[in-house]
Amino acid sequence: MKKIWIVLGIIALVIVLVIGSLVGSRNRFVALEEGVDAQWANVETVLQRRFDLIPNLVNTVKGYAAHEEGLLTRVTELRSQWAAAKTTDQKIGIANELQGTLGRLMLVAENYPDLKANQNFLALQDELAGTENRIAVERRRYNESVQAYNTAIRKFPGVLWAGIFGFERRTPFESAPEASAVPNVNF
Repeated sequence: MKKIWIVLGIIALVIVLVIGSLVGSRNRFVALEEGVDAQWANVETVLQRRFDLIPNLVNTVKGYAAHEEGLLTRVTELRSQWAAAKTTDQKIGIANELQGTLGRLMLVAENYPDLKANQNFLALQDELAGTENRIAVERRRYNESVQAYNTAIRKFPGVLWAGIFGFERRTPFESAPEASAVPNVNF
């Protein structure tokens, strides 16, 4: 009789440990996933700041670089696409394309001495540079958060529980391939 109680106690202990592991893993995955979502919200915040600054920068540059209308139009189109984007992947793609376009816009601005001396432009340029730095920081933090989450759901025994609970791999923020090319502005 005593042996039966010992065996039942061991079985109960194993069941409690498995359930505890399951609950602990699920809670950890939820916390990591929420961290990823919070970091993405930070990325979106600074990207939105960039998109809010763009109309001012574009209008300032328009007065000096009217013949660069195509570039300025593309910046405006990308701003509209950003507002309409529904998924993280769509927003990442648009943000990467905008980054390249803004680089070309800044090169255009450098070729106009009057524009470079304009106080409004200089203030906007500083704001945009600060925003780009914030974006880089938040992208890095987002990618660190995604890495921690993806690692947790792929490591054993987390991979077992993640599959059961439906936690899926998240996409890190990566630069577009064209972002490594130096923009070229010809006059």
